[in-house]
Amino acid sequence: MAEPAGQLPKQRAATGETRVERAFARAFARVTGSALAPYQSAVVRIGFAATWLFFLLREWPHRQELYGPDGPWSGDMARRLLGDNGAFSVLTWSDSRGWFELVYALAIVASALLLVGWRTRTMSVLFMVGVLSLQNRSIFVGDGGDNVIHLMSIYLVLTRCAQVWSLDARRAAKRAHTGATALPERDVTGIVLWAALGLALLVAQSLGLSSLSWFGPGPVPHVGWGLALWVLWLAHGLWWAVRRYAPGEPRTVLDMITKLVHNGALLVIVVEVCLIYATAGWYKIQGSRWQDGTAVYYPMHLDYFSPWPELSRVLADNGLMIMLITYGTVIVQVAFPFTLFNRRLKNVLLVAMITEHLSIAFLLGLPFFSLAMITADAVFLPTVFLVWLGARVSAVRDRVLPRRTGGAAAAPTVPAPAGPGSGGQTAGARPSDS
Repeated sequence: MAEPAGQLPKQRAATGETRVERAFARAFARVTGSALAPYQSAVVRIGFAATWLFFLLREWPHRQELYGPDGPWSGDMARRLLGDNGAFSVLTWSDSRGWFELVYALAIVASALLLVGWRTRTMSVLFMVGVLSLQNRSIFVGDGGDNVIHLMSIYLVLTRCAQVWSLDARRAAKRAHTGATALPERDVTGIVLWAALGLALLVAQSLGLSSLSWFGPGPVPHVGWGLALWVLWLAHGLWWAVRRYAPGEPRTVLDMITKLVHNGALLVIVVEVCLIYATAGWYKIQGSRWQDGTAVYYPMHLDYFSPWPELSRVLADNGLMIMLITYGTVIVQVAFPFTLFNRRLKNVLLVAMITEHLSIAFLLGLPFFSLAMITADAVFLPTVFLVWLGARVSAVRDRVLPRRTGGAAAAPTVPAPAGPGSGGQTAGARPSDS
């Protein structure tokens, strides 16, 4: 039986709930009820881990000169600089070649494991430590993309970026397939890894090593890196203990908090990318070379930025093309943050920016800068496209590496329109370490 026309408004008026309060309640339920944009956060995880991993592997023959004891930026100079700016780096703990080689190797391992999504919560912290330690050891090594990786390595720690396309998600799917979700996983490997890292942090703290203050300079004001790392270590242990021994209301509350933190970190990533493009575009507008349409001409005549001299010369000699690229770059960068609420226009500019970064990688020889920026752009990609792309990649993988019969199938996913990239939430198994 239909309600009288004025019955529902009267009921709402009786409860004293206003339209603003209802909207706030719906928004709160959304940001605490699901970890938004699982595919976008997975792409960000894979992209930045791959970018840093490929960079470390490419620079392996030159690692000693870039970040190690043989570099022009000595250990004493690095310690003096870090003492002034409060940055974090474990490489300042010792100038020995063995310590540097260990840190560099662990940075490679952490990047590779984060890429495939194995123990993602732990690996995201180790990935951050590796990125900050190497980059802060020699701050003059980089091409702009290192700044993006620097920031994103911190944000990734706060995200649940292994909900899909990870070994953690695959392990959760297998447990769901075999019906082993009635009891929480014992996870001996995770406990041993957690205990070993806690012991290592305790030893470093006991020795009074630099960059591990409690309330000095750190990731946030008045929270030192030592306190921040201990909080992360305790939070990982608390999450396991609650899942294991308190699966009722405590787990529900903790799960809501982690989802809220994930969604907040994802929002920060979105805002960060918008600020990068907005500031870059507006600063370009103030430059005379960008105003007269010739800015792109000059780097194409520099040997350092000309991996293909003949191609650069042909392009630079085309005045109309140079002008279109120069003005087009400024227009796209300035306009992009204002198109986020128009899906079609946003996707068009997104394709334009990705094309621009691919051109920079190819024509100017800056592949890691371009890969870092393309990964940052991926947070805006539509979920439908990412699901389609994942299906194509899976089909190719299955043809190249046929899977054994009888294995657990991946958990089904149902995307819904949500998230910064017009993306959605995934309905399926929730990985324990996502």
